[in-house]
Amino acid sequence: MSVDGFALLAGAHEYLLTVVRGVPEGAWGAPTPCSEWTVRQVLNHARLDQQALVMQITEQAPAGDPFDPADAPAGGDDDAAAELAAVLEGAAKAWESAREAESVPTPMGPMPAGAGAAVAALDAAVHAWDIARATGQDAPLTDALAAGLESPAARIVDFVRDSFGKFGPVVEVPADAGPAAKLLGFTGRDPQWAPPAG
Repeated sequence: MSVDGFALLAGAHEYLLTVVRGVPEGAWGAPTPCSEWTVRQVLNHARLDQQALVMQITEQAPAGDPFDPADAPAGGDDDAAAELAAVLEGAAKAWESAREAESVPTPMGPMPAGAGAAVAALDAAVHAWDIARATGQDAPLTDALAAGLESPAARIVDFVRDSFGKFGPVVEVPADAGPAAKLLGFTGRDPQWAPPAG
């Protein structure tokens, strides 16, 4: 199945921005499915991952992961969505300018621009889910988006897990689970995760 990485990226960016706009007041410090990270830290991570990938494809940064998202500066809660929107707009333009490139640098090594855009989409989508679950939003990762991200996930998740420790161990899901649950489990997320009581 052919994957349109640029369409996936647009959908994942829209999903992430919608979820961040829906974070309730006072919820930025809430726990998330990303162990020991708050909503604010997950957002920082998602934002910086998008920037880091763009810096690589525009050859402004060395390969690897130069940022510590947990310590990243960020504006106040009122600025979070606007700040993210600006980052995502810049990222979308950068990927579009590289659309025809047969090879762009990424932390996983060189790949076609469309495949790189799909990698960026995967990162944005799973972190959007993290934030949505942590803040009780009715904003599921759709099966359509998850199905499109299956191929990029198969290509990069194990590498990122082994090289950077960014994905937890695979979480087993039922064999008849839908594409979203399967993708989440593969990226180390329990699709049934809920915020701690109390």
